[in-house]
Amino acid sequence: MQNRLASASIYMAMIAALAACGRDESQSQQGSGSAGPKQASAPLTTDAMLSHDPAQGTAALADQDPSHALMQAQVVLERLGFSPGVVDNRDGLSTRNAIAGFQEANGLPKTGEIDERTKQALAPWNAITATRLVTIPPDFAGGPFVPTPASAEQQAKLPSLGYQSLDEKLAERFHTTVDSLKELNPQIAGPAVPQGSQPAQTSAVGQSRSASGAPPRTFRAGQQIRVPNLGADQIDPAKVKDAAWRDTLAQLGVGTQQPTAEKLVVSKSKGTLSVYDSAGKLVALFTATMGSSHDPLPLGHWKVLGTSYNPQFHYNPKLFWDASDQASKQVLPPGPNGPVGVVWIDLNKPHYGIHGTPEPQSIGRAESHGCVRLTNWDAARLAQMVSPGTAVEFVS
Repeated sequence: MQNRLASASIYMAMIAALAACGRDESQSQQGSGSAGPKQASAPLTTDAMLSHDPAQGTAALADQDPSHALMQAQVVLERLGFSPGVVDNRDGLSTRNAIAGFQEANGLPKTGEIDERTKQALAPWNAITATRLVTIPPDFAGGPFVPTPASAEQQAKLPSLGYQSLDEKLAERFHTTVDSLKELNPQIAGPAVPQGSQPAQTSAVGQSRSASGAPPRTFRAGQQIRVPNLGADQIDPAKVKDAAWRDTLAQLGVGTQQPTAEKLVVSKSKGTLSVYDSAGKLVALFTATMGSSHDPLPLGHWKVLGTSYNPQFHYNPKLFWDASDQASKQVLPPGPNGPVGVVWIDLNKPHYGIHGTPEPQSIGRAESHGCVRLTNWDAARLAQMVSPGTAVEFVS
């Protein structure tokens, strides 16, 4: 922990840095600071949904569905640090980026496809199945769940910008979408929605919502459901002193065993954030959304100043080119559905940082207001890799 003078200087830097994403203040200080949701979900006493893999060399268990082959690869890649974004058994930019990252780290040609050499390199993890069965614990399903209002003024009145439903919370816990969970659990979700039908609204994880704004509920406490077989979710309490942040990691299924980053490289053309260790080896890769025609990515060399966990968001409409002239400044409460998600990694480039998002399915598909956006789970993972002074390079 830095001394008070150092923490104060980083606090002032964060105030400036958050401006480009429409935020001009932060209550959190560098390192272990955490504002914490004012009304968060009840802390998890034990995580009954943790991964439990078969011993090495043991035959694969449970899911033998050949149609889940791509999801199995997504699960393994994410466990190894090469994130496919949402784990949804679908090919796309994030999955191809994850494959290319794994190939680079293992000295293979970077095709972005699971070719024969890549299959061979992934073979040691063949016993890890694409999905597993879990029973939804009552404490995880406890809520509170509140729909997120559209306007910043209404959001500011809430105690937290938490999950809107258990469905959404489950989707984030298993790094997927509500639609994917429904596909894995047709016995609970019912028949698929006919093609061509259009829901009234869409939530942060692709969840249809009713006209009243409340997402329809599919899942309940006590149900046994099939989920993506995510791993790397064990949390060592000794490594996370802040209780609110520890609970956030548990709710996101993000463990504390992460590599140490020496340098981050954000590539505008590739749409990726690559993490390198002190030996120059690629140890993690995430698809990211960065910049736009209005707020282009500032190419150059920067560094991490500090990290704010579960941050509040000081919304300043004057910093958004697309904000209404009638909008006013608001202090938005923390939470996974807040504008910067669960974490803010502050950079020494004024007005820029790396953060989470309430729209994980949009990563790599939508523009940002200048900052570098990741899914909440990827941002939470990255936050444990960096420290003040970690080098950051923005390239074309």
